[in-house]
Amino acid sequence: MEWEVVIGLEIHAQLSTASKMFSGASTEFGAVPNAQACAVDIALPGVLPVANSGAVERALRFGLAVNGNNADNISRRSIFARKNYFYPDLPKGYQISQYELPIINGGTISIVLKDGQKTIHLTRAHLEEDAGKSLHEDFHGMSGIDLNRAGTPLLEIVSEPDMRSAEEAVAYAKAVHSLVRWIDICDGNMQEGSFRCDANVSVRRPGEPLGTRREIKNLNSFRFLQQAIDYEAKWQIETLQDGGTIHQATVLFDPDSGETRAMRSKEDAHDYRYFPDPDLLPLVVTEEWIERVKGGLLELPQAKRERYARDYGLSVYDAGLLTQSRETTVYFEDMVGQLGTEAAKVCANWVSGDLAAALNRDNLDIAQSPVPSAQLAGLVARIRDNTLSGKMAREVFDAMWRGEAASADELIEKKGLKQISDSGALEAIVDQVIAANPKSVEEYRAGKEKAFNALVGQAMKATRGKGNPAQINEILKKKLAG
Repeated sequence: MEWEVVIGLEIHAQLSTASKMFSGASTEFGAVPNAQACAVDIALPGVLPVANSGAVERALRFGLAVNGNNADNISRRSIFARKNYFYPDLPKGYQISQYELPIINGGTISIVLKDGQKTIHLTRAHLEEDAGKSLHEDFHGMSGIDLNRAGTPLLEIVSEPDMRSAEEAVAYAKAVHSLVRWIDICDGNMQEGSFRCDANVSVRRPGEPLGTRREIKNLNSFRFLQQAIDYEAKWQIETLQDGGTIHQATVLFDPDSGETRAMRSKEDAHDYRYFPDPDLLPLVVTEEWIERVKGGLLELPQAKRERYARDYGLSVYDAGLLTQSRETTVYFEDMVGQLGTEAAKVCANWVSGDLAAALNRDNLDIAQSPVPSAQLAGLVARIRDNTLSGKMAREVFDAMWRGEAASADELIEKKGLKQISDSGALEAIVDQVIAANPKSVEEYRAGKEKAFNALVGQAMKATRGKGNPAQINEILKKKLAG
């Protein structure tokens, strides 16, 4: 009998406020160690925390976004609690978080997979402060503590254990990453620690109760998330098959070895001795506040995907590729606005195909594209009016990417790339190819399809690659059938 992998993710998104969750200290990245840790952050006696309204508003934005713009998953009254544990980079000896009454309860995230869509359910999303950071390098055998991150506002987004593979987990993490950037609550910078994932992984026989989970901490890239889950699931299955037992634990992933290793036994909630923070009043959210936040939300990714499928005839998968970031949708919609709805499919193919490949190759965001939307729209226009073949269009695109010209028309003129679509000229060329290749003609008529491709290749060669391939195919088939 096969094993089933069960995965739930806890995602920590650093909220894009200028100041911390409970103090006015700066959240700017890259400062000298401990330069941005104020009296509240380092827990000097007598200081009192005050909740950051900007962080609360960003949590409300997320709550609306994961519930279809409805607010029934938003707690009108939530509580900040103290999560007690000792760690050198935790100045107070406790972390201010939310436990029994979080600000967001429930919601869903839709992920797009190659074989369709899947809905991942959220358990909760709650506000909390970050801890500091322990530094273990360049200290001559000692460790240093940097408290600049202490108090930084986080939204912890906890999913249900709805994922059944590393691929699904990565798709979900990417969807959340896209959403928090889309609604402008987090910059999503994984290298700087603004977006981090913890993966809870267990295995079981299908239909059996959930197995014992192990939590993989602080995964800061989608590639590491995939590798860590794949390794951990394989390790758990092999351990159980060998008669071993899985013990609840917190583990770390080593990117160099590609393996997970246990760090400590995993605590349960009661080990943290949660209790309401006596220094903070309950967090009360008014209906007016929710309505104001709702009025500022843009069209969300799921709604945009549905509109693209409905209005442009795109597949769910293609629409999903286009809605991975707000900047991509702006680029795509700019092109469609210039060329019309009937060009949407070709525009989509270019944005999620050649353009995306070039951006990935050069490690660029779409906002940094050397080919702006107006230029690419000009190229697509020349494809649609049969001026360019697909091969020619890629040659023009590569030249535009290198900055050789400001428009497709300029490059077509400069390189003499206009496609031959004159039916009389193409018929004459096809007649010459048929006359010069009697063996291929005979093989095709005997049922060998490869022979037809060879004849098309000869015709394209005769036109120096400028012949319209669709017309050549049509003319050739017609003449060979005669």
